Formats: sequence, C-alpha cells, structure tokens
Amino acid sequence: MNGEIVVAAARQWLGTPYRHRASTRGAGCDCLGLLRGVWRTLYGDEPAAIPPYRADWRDPRNDGALQAAAERFLLAEAGEAAAGQVVLFRLAGLEHARHCGIMVSADRFIHAQEHLGVVEGNVTMGWARRVSGRFRFPEVPGLP
Repeated sequence: MNGEIVVAAARQWLGTPYRHRASTRGAGCDCLGLLRGVWRTLYGDEPAAIPPYRADWRDPRNDGALQAAAERFLLAEAGEAAAGQVVLFRLAGLEHARHCGIMVSADRFIHAQEHLGVVEGNVTMGWARRVSGRFRFPEVPGLP
C-alpha cells in the first residue's frame, strides 16, 4: 500500500477527540479506533469485529491482542521506518504492545492519545525505545 495514501487517510482524523473504544472521525477514537477508521477508508468494511477491551492498558486480559491482530491483518515490516506503516508500542515497561499509531515519516507519527486526541508528533527517544513492531497495510488492487 502506498504510504502517502495511508498518511492522507490518517491525517483526516487529526483533531478527533480521544474516546475509549470509539472509531468515528471528528467525534472520537482511541489508538485502535484510529487504525480501524483508516482501514475503513482504505478497504470499506473492517476485517473483524473488535471484542470489548478495557481502558486500563495494564489489564492482563488483553496481553498480546494488539500484536496478534496486527499479525493477522497487516504485513510485518523490517528495516527503516517509513510513511504509512502501523507502529506498535509497549508502554510502562510492559511486555506486550498497548498502543499504536501510523508513521508519517521516519521520525513522525499520528496517534490517538488520552487528553490530546488524534495528533501528529515526533518519534522522540521515549517513543522510539518503546517500538515493538511495524507493519504495513495490505495492497489494494487498482491503488498505487
């Protein structure tokens, strides 16, 4: 999938308020809701129903769920970070990814953050050391 198409779809969500488990552009979303919304822009329907999840990212019931979903629906990426990639982050030293965003460039990304909503920011050293994986959206026949 062309990274610029993914970035353009993600940028449409900038300014959307943070709302746990939501995925409505302009009204509210969390980090997963942002990815779900971009997926819908690119492909139409979502590939699967999202099971309930708690706002507490320390909840062990969700261990590995974000990584497993990325591995199921996206394509793993190696090498340098690039525009359009989905990036997963571990938080607070936890073993499993609990946050996600979309790379705008090698050093910037878009994500939904509590109290801020959907924002574009720098991949600071703090974010960079928490990266646990990068993925790309599958190709769509007929799209560049």
